[in-house]
Amino acid sequence: MGTYDVAVFGAYGHTGRFVVAELRERGFGVLAVGRDETKLRGLPWPDVEIRQASVGDAGSLDRALAGADAVINAAGPFADTAAPVIEAALRAGIPYLDVAAELEANMDTFAEFRDRAEGATVIPAMAFFGGLGDLMVTAAMGEWTSADEAHVAYALSSWHPTEGTRAAGRVSRERRDGKRIRFSGGRIERRDDALPELDWDFPAPLGTRAVLGEFTMADVVTVPSHLDIPEVTTYMTVNAAREVVTPETPTRAADGPSSQEFVVDVVVRSGGEERRIVARGQDIYAITAPLVVEAAERVLDGRTKATGVVSAGEIFDAAGFLAALAPRVTVEGFGVPV
Repeated sequence: MGTYDVAVFGAYGHTGRFVVAELRERGFGVLAVGRDETKLRGLPWPDVEIRQASVGDAGSLDRALAGADAVINAAGPFADTAAPVIEAALRAGIPYLDVAAELEANMDTFAEFRDRAEGATVIPAMAFFGGLGDLMVTAAMGEWTSADEAHVAYALSSWHPTEGTRAAGRVSRERRDGKRIRFSGGRIERRDDALPELDWDFPAPLGTRAVLGEFTMADVVTVPSHLDIPEVTTYMTVNAAREVVTPETPTRAADGPSSQEFVVDVVVRSGGEERRIVARGQDIYAITAPLVVEAAERVLDGRTKATGVVSAGEIFDAAGFLAALAPRVTVEGFGVPV
């Protein structure tokens, strides 16, 4: 790897701090960018260059990205920040990556920039939700060129949201106007019925757990963006789904990774055959940092397969990428039949 400088927009946020730490650990130069200069100056890394910028001021974004080799957007709600930072990245001629879990923001990125980003690199949802699931589904597909359905089931031991997660949730609920989203028949549907509750058989030692079906996450945007799978469904364990929407649930502490554990169980079906791949790790917010920084490193080193607005599974070697996340994420299966 050469020497690169990566701008992190939202560097002082919960996930942004993890991203800055990961970049520094890998030897990148970091440009810490954000709206609040006082918070930028409060970052614990004196060698990090700080640059104040706001999405409402295109000139400030241009100045903040001057000299950067790539930009990682870690500042939500992404419905507000993604488009302006992508525009600035395109003007600067540098790759853009974000960690958006917001379905609407990710759909907007594909819809608004697919034609405009030809030859550039724009990777939305390069995070736990959206990026990891897409890599897993792609790896499970192996040589298959299409499949009938893909299922991504999340088991979280707990889910104490960040303030950013809560803010993004409010934005999404307003945009959905009381409806929920699912991906079926090869398209996004908006429904007003209740989420189904069912049991999911997770690998040992978890076993059978109650989950909410059609608890739709960013995977329903990333996976169908490049894979021919008309039915993509995501699930969340009931305990975590209830915690994250309960106002009384405490927000995440800002003092490093939490003890939260996760299992992501992916099943892909084609005809009468099933393939399964499983990932395990700790802290869905902290693990986003190695995901997005590994992606940035591969883009800057030229280890990519596509350009434009692309998801993780389309632009990277999915199996190789997942293997590179060890030991922080352990992955089993890689398309082995169930």
